[in-house]
Amino acid sequence: MGRHMAPRALSLAVAVAVALVLALGEDPAPARAASCAGAAGAAQSAGASLVRRAVVCLVNAQRRRRGLHPVRANDKLTRAAERHSGDMVRRAFFDHISPSGSTLTSRVRGTGYLRGSRSWALGEAIAWGSAWMASPAAIVDGWMGSPPHRAILLGRSFRDVGVGVASGTPGTGGDGATFTLDAGRH
Repeated sequence: MGRHMAPRALSLAVAVAVALVLALGEDPAPARAASCAGAAGAAQSAGASLVRRAVVCLVNAQRRRRGLHPVRANDKLTRAAERHSGDMVRRAFFDHISPSGSTLTSRVRGTGYLRGSRSWALGEAIAWGSAWMASPAAIVDGWMGSPPHRAILLGRSFRDVGVGVASGTPGTGGDGATFTLDAGRH
């Protein structure tokens, strides 16, 4: 039996976490980004593969600090995450469920990641930012400041992750980037 962790409340939680970081008026990225290439740069000006690697590196740094096993990048989860980020920008929505009803489970199932699995777990974190708030470090900091997203990044059962990043932001399409992190175990 699968477990799906993607309630609509998560979107609000990350928006609140990003708002809190913005209220501090500081760029939290440099303190964390030094050991992960590409972590401090704005995602919209960096290549997608560098941004994805930086997010995985930062997540693994958080996991390592807590004695957790690292997660590894998975092409199928990356494909699901990339499609979702792009869809949110193209269709101007910000949610774990698309306007056409696609969910984390249906998106991941469509990649074949769950094929043959008798048990599995999935989790998803989404975020968007502009300027320095669109850096991998700022996005991971925002997720870590949101209890539901933090639980996904630090989930003991997760072994694999896929990171999707799309240029633009939901609704405005403007200068910025939209991120999706899909975590899984099968």
